[in-house]
Amino acid sequence: MTSIEITKTHRVAGGMLNYCRHASAATGTTMSFSVFTPDGPGPFPVLLWLSGLTCTEDNFTTKAGAYPSASKAGVMVVAPDTSPRGEGVADDPSYDLGQGAGFYLDATEAPWAPHFRMESYVVDDLLTTIGDNFPADLKRVGVSGHSMGGHGALTLALRHPDRFRSVSALAPIASPTRCPWGVKAFNAYLGADRSKWAEHDAAMMIGAGAAKGRFDDVLVDVGLSDPFLEEQLKPNLLEETCRMAGQPLSIRRREGYDHSYFFVATFIQEHVAWHAARLV
Repeated sequence: MTSIEITKTHRVAGGMLNYCRHASAATGTTMSFSVFTPDGPGPFPVLLWLSGLTCTEDNFTTKAGAYPSASKAGVMVVAPDTSPRGEGVADDPSYDLGQGAGFYLDATEAPWAPHFRMESYVVDDLLTTIGDNFPADLKRVGVSGHSMGGHGALTLALRHPDRFRSVSALAPIASPTRCPWGVKAFNAYLGADRSKWAEHDAAMMIGAGAAKGRFDDVLVDVGLSDPFLEEQLKPNLLEETCRMAGQPLSIRRREGYDHSYFFVATFIQEHVAWHAARLV
């Protein structure tokens, strides 16, 4: 039984929102997350939300407006921090590397390897902790995310289909091995061997037939006024490989929307409902 410390509690949308801290064996640090629990005894299906660069667990929690729809659908929502933090944890002055930029993988290179184990944290430590402390049904878990977190949602679902029944993303980094954000992070965390990078690239995994899981559909929203669309996100690469591999993909290009949480807040209710329909 894993223990947690609840640091804040709020009543919202007819349910309860808790901010929590716990010791992670994967990262060797204290990690933070928020969890929204609908009213009632449960057990509830879980939607895991992975946030993007520079974010903590608070960005989605306070800005997305997901909880009224989650309450209506009877879905628990969990939002972890984006990286390990604290004294002795490696960092970088750049916003797109180090603390706040964990990329949801397990680093193998110094100085990142001791603590930057976000794949193991999310898939093992976090979900186990949620199951031990909240009325969660861990056989019914979906994953979604934004930007770097969209990359994490796609790749973790493809790598761990035994853990996730549904997957969606908003403005995801579709192929991190082929964009500046991903190349910088993967070179630092995984080293120069690009064959290892491909194991954490959703578009390349699907295109090479390396994905361990196949889903009835994958929902993706992107904003056509997103300044990162062409250089960093590259949804066309995901669309092409899904079409070639026969992996269903529903990609919606939203006219006028950018990369901000205003975009996320506009469409998050649709994503919650989409997951809820698959987590029955």
